[in-house]
Amino acid sequence: MAIASDSTPRWYVIHTYSGYESKVAGNIEKIVENRGLSDMIFDVKVPTEKVVEVTGSNKEKEIERKLFPSYVLVKMIMNDVSWHIIRNTTGVTGFVGPGSSPVALSDAEVEKLGVETKVIEIKFAVGDNVRITGGALTGLIGLVEAISDDKQKVSVSANMFGRETKVEIDVSQVAPL
Repeated sequence: MAIASDSTPRWYVIHTYSGYESKVAGNIEKIVENRGLSDMIFDVKVPTEKVVEVTGSNKEKEIERKLFPSYVLVKMIMNDVSWHIIRNTTGVTGFVGPGSSPVALSDAEVEKLGVETKVIEIKFAVGDNVRITGGALTGLIGLVEAISDDKQKVSVSANMFGRETKVEIDVSQVAPL
């Protein structure tokens, strides 16, 4: 079967036997390492969350729970070779998609799943003057008052119509002067 080749690494969802998620992820990582395929298959993830469970004796125990049982996420360049390797890994039942055609996750889906974290480099600090490059206040110059802990939002005080106006906007909508 010929798979449409795409040279862009994308995230795909593979279906596994129940309880085999970690084993499948480990097997794929070993195959990539042994066959030198790190230029084709980049990352393998089993999405999990930490949950505090209260036992019968009122003791709290932190456990790791799979967010999507029976599914594993793989970032790869889709071609006949990579498809064949993943599809024939022990424990894999197939790719998620219509028929046997794998469908890549969209950027929005990847972001919502929190699979890939983007490193945002901030080139300004609290107290610096910045230019607002997006939103309703585009073009105004303001003073950075705070940067959120996750470095996604910035609080800026800008002079608008002779009044100081405080706004919270995305870091991507602010540029250093």
